Amino acid sequence: MTDLTAAALPSLAANVSVPTYDRTAVRSRIVHVGVGGFHRAHEAMYLDRLLEAGHTEWGLCGVGVLSFDAAMRDALAAQDDLYTLVTTAPDGTSAARVIGSIVQYLFVPDDPEAVVAKLADPDTAIVSLTITEGGYGIDDATGDYSPRDEATLADLDGSASPRSVMGLLAEGLRRRRDAGIPAFTVMSCDNIQGNGHVARAALVGFAQRLDPGLATWIARNVSFPNSMVDRITPVTTDETRAAVAEEFGIRDRWPVRSESFEQWVLEDAFTAGRPPFGEVGVQLVDDVEPYELMKLRLLNASHQAMSYLGILSGAHYVHEVCTDPLFVDFLRGYMHEEAIPTLRPVPGIDLDAYCDQLIARFGSEAIRDTLARQVVDGSDRLPKFLLPVVREQLASGGRIDHAALVLAGWSVFLEGRTESGDETPAVDSRLDELRAIVHDDPAALLDYAPVFGDLGRNARLREAYLSARASLAERGARGAIAALTV
Repeated sequence: MTDLTAAALPSLAANVSVPTYDRTAVRSRIVHVGVGGFHRAHEAMYLDRLLEAGHTEWGLCGVGVLSFDAAMRDALAAQDDLYTLVTTAPDGTSAARVIGSIVQYLFVPDDPEAVVAKLADPDTAIVSLTITEGGYGIDDATGDYSPRDEATLADLDGSASPRSVMGLLAEGLRRRRDAGIPAFTVMSCDNIQGNGHVARAALVGFAQRLDPGLATWIARNVSFPNSMVDRITPVTTDETRAAVAEEFGIRDRWPVRSESFEQWVLEDAFTAGRPPFGEVGVQLVDDVEPYELMKLRLLNASHQAMSYLGILSGAHYVHEVCTDPLFVDFLRGYMHEEAIPTLRPVPGIDLDAYCDQLIARFGSEAIRDTLARQVVDGSDRLPKFLLPVVREQLASGGRIDHAALVLAGWSVFLEGRTESGDETPAVDSRLDELRAIVHDDPAALLDYAPVFGDLGRNARLREAYLSARASLAERGARGAIAALTV
């Protein structure tokens, strides 16, 4: 068994691919905020490929903002910023690669000034983000900038050193403006429709409250490319660590296991240059929207569709429900009858084949992705993934009964117990408010404006939701799905 360090790379097993480039010569021209599992399975992996191809000016400096990011700081520090990425194909075969693209890691609570200095450094060309759907402070119902987290509010009140994501970005850009240094690109890699537009609204909205002149400069000089990112990446567990140790002989504090499938569609709009992403499989396009709508409304919304009903019925893993013919028929019904009618043509994509591919990916037992992971912060995810489908179907007169059953399943899930009496794995920043609503009057959930805006007042949606609630109460999750798919 080998502890993962730079010195140990030559001694790793032959079935583990390792960096052959000189990591000491790598320049970290990309700063990434939010170094979690997905980033390390996706962007960091693509950049590792570029470094391997000789483009050594495009390394990564990771930044942790939240207190729990200290664990990532410590894990990477002990391993010279290296980690193992294990990718697993649907047939269960795995491949391992030690990723070397992260060459620096900064933790904001340790030294916020070091982070701002890195952002202001003329060598920094891109700042990428995976800060989750809720990390931007954009009100889903209105589209306005409306932050709720303590760090951002403290920065807006004039705290001594910025500690929030938007506060750090704004201060780094202020220093660049004052020094006559061109702006960097802000590249969101979060699963949000129009993620570049969302990042722009957040950063400009933050700056507007502190310095309108800076907000104007940012709006004129910073590029915010939209992107669509895709790779199913479960949370790392002790089971993951043990499997990596057993199969590949590596003792890694924080490995990543993901599916073998990968996709990144990126708008080619950069302020200060970019890596040759196209050389390593990134699709550079002028218009990302058709691809992102496909992914958000088919893959991400399907995760919501399967998870609440699956959890209520007693399932724990994605592959459990996605190899169950009842759930597969339900998901296909949602995809083909409700989601696809809202999509534009997607260049180069056969949507029927894409749906088949999704079912195969979801059904991979080797990934062992949990339903609980899919339902974290549902009040942020549902408005971005599922409710746009409902809104467009209502406008066109299309079907909404699959989506209504998902919303009804969410409301029962919020009550706190599965059908067998087990506690539901509910994690949501609005959980107390939501539970109070559904316990008092489940019908009132549709009136909760932070999630539904004005959509909940639609008479057809209310009727479908209440009918689905009644079906769940009478038949349970499996029975309600069966009644719908007959």
